[in-house]
Amino acid sequence: MNKNRLESLLTQWEETYKKGLLSFWLLLLLSKRKAYPREINKLLSELSMDTINADDNSIYRALNRLANSGLVESEKKESNSGPDRRYFSLTDLGRSLLGNFIKRNIMVFNQPAVSEIIRENCISDSKKERKER
Repeated sequence: MNKNRLESLLTQWEETYKKGLLSFWLLLLLSKRKAYPREINKLLSELSMDTINADDNSIYRALNRLANSGLVESEKKESNSGPDRRYFSLTDLGRSLLGNFIKRNIMVFNQPAVSEIIRENCISDSKKERKER
C-alpha cells in the first residue's frame, strides 16, 4: 500500500470531519464553562486531546452562527488586560440540542457491536503497521 496515498486520504478525511464537528466541540466545551473566543482554541485542543484546532476566524464564525440559532449567548465582562471580553455560554436550547445530538450520534459508538468493529479495525491496522516495519 502506498503510504503517501494513505496519509493524503487520511488528512483529507480528517479535515472534512473536523470542520463538520467544530460546532459539536464548541457546544461540548461551552457545556462545561463560559469562554471567550481568544481562549477557545486552546481549550478545544485540550478537550479534544489535540485533534481539533481551528483558527480564530473559524471560531468567531461558528460562535456567531450558533448565537444566531439561539444555541449560545454572550455577555461582555471587563478584562484586566485590555478591552472587555465577550464570554459565550450555552442556552437551554443549546444544552438540549447537544444532549440529543450526543444520544443520536455519539452514544452509538458505545454499542457493543459498533465498539467491537472499531476495536477490530484498530487492532488490524496496528498489526499491518508492525508488519510493514
